[in-house]
Amino acid sequence: MVYTKFKFSLNTILLCIFLVSCTDNKVGVPNYAGNYSKEDGGRLINAMTGEPSNLIAMIAGDSASSAIAGNIFNSLLKYNEQLNYAPEIAESWDISSDQKTITFRIKKGLTWSDGSPLTSKDVMFTWKLVTNPNTRTPYGSDYQLVKKATTPDAHTFTVTYEERYAPALDTWASLHILPEHLLKNEDINNTYFSRNPIGSSYYMLDDWKSGQQVALKTNPLSINGKANINNLISRVIPDTSSQFLELTADNIDLMSINPIQYQRVFPNRTDLTKKISLYKEMGNGYTYLGFNNKKAPFNDVRVRKALNYAIDKDEIIKGVLLGLGEPLSSPYKPGTRWNNAELKPYPYNKNKAISLLQEVGYHKNDNGFLEKNGRVLKFEILTNQNKQREMTAVIIQRRLKEIGIDVSIRVIEWASFINQFIKTGEFDVVLLGWSLSLDPDQYNIWHSSQQGPG
Repeated sequence: MVYTKFKFSLNTILLCIFLVSCTDNKVGVPNYAGNYSKEDGGRLINAMTGEPSNLIAMIAGDSASSAIAGNIFNSLLKYNEQLNYAPEIAESWDISSDQKTITFRIKKGLTWSDGSPLTSKDVMFTWKLVTNPNTRTPYGSDYQLVKKATTPDAHTFTVTYEERYAPALDTWASLHILPEHLLKNEDINNTYFSRNPIGSSYYMLDDWKSGQQVALKTNPLSINGKANINNLISRVIPDTSSQFLELTADNIDLMSINPIQYQRVFPNRTDLTKKISLYKEMGNGYTYLGFNNKKAPFNDVRVRKALNYAIDKDEIIKGVLLGLGEPLSSPYKPGTRWNNAELKPYPYNKNKAISLLQEVGYHKNDNGFLEKNGRVLKFEILTNQNKQREMTAVIIQRRLKEIGIDVSIRVIEWASFINQFIKTGEFDVVLLGWSLSLDPDQYNIWHSSQQGPG
């Protein structure tokens, strides 16, 4: 498996994510400060557009896999409700005065769901695994910055960095610790464990029906204690319209709805507002157009800039998101300290786009298409089964045709999309999205040093 890193066009669009939960309460903003009685048991059914590729998050690289695996595995630490670091596998941690060494103290008495002890040996094993050049992961760079790791005893894990590294704690809050006793003789890139994992968190795998659903049940040996909900079921429903029908029929309990449903359907359906609560917030995700820079003509920055100028981002926001989105100039959430407010998105300017392409050597042929050395400028946009991305691709296709670029669109089921195209690097352009973490370090996603295996 080879990860081909490709730069994203700066015509990214921040999506607003809308959470819908079935309830008998009236529509409105919930009072989070109120007191509510807790009811244990039952099951929660949600929908996901793509099926997990596997349940080892470090090699999966997709949100569906990470979401499911997050209910099965633990990290050394986590974020609490106030977005502060809180203990999980580690009960505490100390940072040295030079801020280069972190000492984690592992809780005693922890076990995996098969009853085996969870110790610092598992943490060390996981660190070696994620930094192994043979492990096909896009996340290894953060942990390769550690120059030394030690386990003085079964309940202590210490890492020392070559230089101070600000996101260090955040990286340990996102790395799922894996069991050494089950994986030490396994090829992590091709192991049974990816579909039959043993974890330590609230849940364990109950059933996985390919193409249908992934079901989790409570883990009686969870290091977090007993889960309040007995069963979590994630149904694979690629089409959000179908998800919505399942929601209104009470067959799923929650989903993220699209702008059309939020802006047009709910205001006209009082029957729905009586049983479904809507929650809206600025999302942590963005959609991007990604180019395979190992292929011509995308290896020429002037071509990438021309495509950016040729796409009307406001048209996409109004047409696809019904105004519920913002154009971006970097992969960070507007208004946060990581975003550079001085950077502005590329404006729509097709004359500038044509000028850049002419500079590269393209000219219009008799059929109105741009060509260079007898070859027409054409490429294929790949995207997964996602109506918003499909609509976005159609708008992009139309705008690029206006300046003489022949664009085709292919929509692929998620697992095939990842395995046949992304992992092999056999694509021209992709239309995809990324979700930002709470400390949104994008180095291992977009930095050019992260190309190639790993």
